[in-house]
Amino acid sequence: MSQTAYARDLDKNPANHQPLTPLGFLERTAAIYPERTAIIHGALRVSYANFYARSRRLASALARLGVGRGDTVAVLMANTPGMLECHYGVPMTGAVLNTLNTRLDAAIIGFSLDHGEAKVLITDREFARLSGPALALAKIKPIVIDYDDPEYDGPGDRLGTTDYEALLATGDPDFAWQPPQDEWDAIALNYTSGTTGDPKGVVYHHRGAHLLALGNVVTCSMGKHPVYLWTLPMFHCNGWCFPWSLSVVAGTHVCLRQVRAKSMFDAIADHGVTHLCGAPIVMSTLLNAPAAEKRALPHVVQFYTAAAPPPEAVLAAMAGAGFNVTHLYGLTETYGPSVINDWNEDWNTLGIAEAAALKARQGVRYVPLEALDVLDPDTLQPVPRDGQTMGEVMFRGNVVMKGYLKNPAATAAAFAGGWFHSGDLGVRHPDGYIQLKDRSKDIIISGGENISSIEVEDALYKHPAVQAAAVVARPDAKWGETPCAFLELKPGQAASPEEIIAWCRSHLASFKCPRHVVFAELPKTSTGKIQKFRLREMARLVDPGT
Repeated sequence: MSQTAYARDLDKNPANHQPLTPLGFLERTAAIYPERTAIIHGALRVSYANFYARSRRLASALARLGVGRGDTVAVLMANTPGMLECHYGVPMTGAVLNTLNTRLDAAIIGFSLDHGEAKVLITDREFARLSGPALALAKIKPIVIDYDDPEYDGPGDRLGTTDYEALLATGDPDFAWQPPQDEWDAIALNYTSGTTGDPKGVVYHHRGAHLLALGNVVTCSMGKHPVYLWTLPMFHCNGWCFPWSLSVVAGTHVCLRQVRAKSMFDAIADHGVTHLCGAPIVMSTLLNAPAAEKRALPHVVQFYTAAAPPPEAVLAAMAGAGFNVTHLYGLTETYGPSVINDWNEDWNTLGIAEAAALKARQGVRYVPLEALDVLDPDTLQPVPRDGQTMGEVMFRGNVVMKGYLKNPAATAAAFAGGWFHSGDLGVRHPDGYIQLKDRSKDIIISGGENISSIEVEDALYKHPAVQAAAVVARPDAKWGETPCAFLELKPGQAASPEEIIAWCRSHLASFKCPRHVVFAELPKTSTGKIQKFRLREMARLVDPGT
């Protein structure tokens, strides 16, 4: 029988082919477990039936405002029930959800609103101090909806024409939403941190979100009815797709507006939290909490962390506190983490140091990622699996972004040769596990946020006393990494570390500012290029009080 015979008269049709989307996960669980608690937020309890109905109300109300396929709905919100509803309600209209980083400055937020052509902005009242100036800077003026969280009682102006609950009241809880016309349709827009110039808009499609959401369940061993604590900001890569993952297994979202030790311990103990994700700062917060704020854990809690690998001492302390830490790796362009340090049971017999060294590796690909390798960036050939030869980490598969919005040159460069080029340099060990060794663009990962050394150096060079500047990552037990600035001053000029840091705070978002400033002659090559590898070694020796 010829191959053609298998295709003849065997076409795709609605009975055998439907576009993949994560939106149906909520519909299914609401039908099977309508009264099961989907969301906990303070005293609020939301059932799956109500979660689904409110998401449909949001979709209906947005549609009545003229929101439709390909429109952008931006949100500036904390980890709240409304943020979860937006992950379903916005794409139910065919629109694209743009979750904005609440830690950035107004100029970047304004740029994102314009670049993404936001038709609607839903903004938490707490962030009015950010959204107000951003809207003033933006050329495009979206419809503004205020979100009032009952768990927030601080200051914040109302900027919109209506508030979120009033908007939902105009919507239909039985709104007949449809799956996307094409699973390749965009579901989300996530901006990079603008580490080199303007941020790039990373576009996710429904297919990738569906697959990564399922990948989280499989790769992170999430059984039925997990309880997930929101310590990871949902604006980060759509919360690594966990807003959709929890619906697959009828889990419970425990919202947490602010990451505080007492709140985390209380939530874990009171609600039986089984899983949480976060940067090293979350681990540090838990471990360094006063004894009065700690609670006994009901069971071993699974903690998934990305960013810089946790130090051996932190891993040991977390295990002693009742947390099993697993290291993940990925980028905004891969829907968040798509690589996991899958633990081999044979390693349980290893000593603490050996086990910690293995845990620090980035690992192997998620199930829905088709290929992960370390390649020579020029030849695209795999480097030897010797744990020594460095190459560029590259990805290939359905959980890689569509591309960068309105930036064909950057998209083409990122996908050159049929691979997504991460820009991260690493090695591959004989067992196939990858490990990062450096970042080709000198990105510093601090508290889960990407900081470009180039951006910080640019601010430093603007200081009238600075002649030369170089910024590198300094290991930090709390934040994972922090920027450390090395400066040469102009002849006859003087400046103090405090003055330099204050200068940076007036030119950069606060999390990007150096924590340490060292005045010294910068090591250079014969051609005058600053040797950052030597500065990294020097940064490790910098006194914490400097």
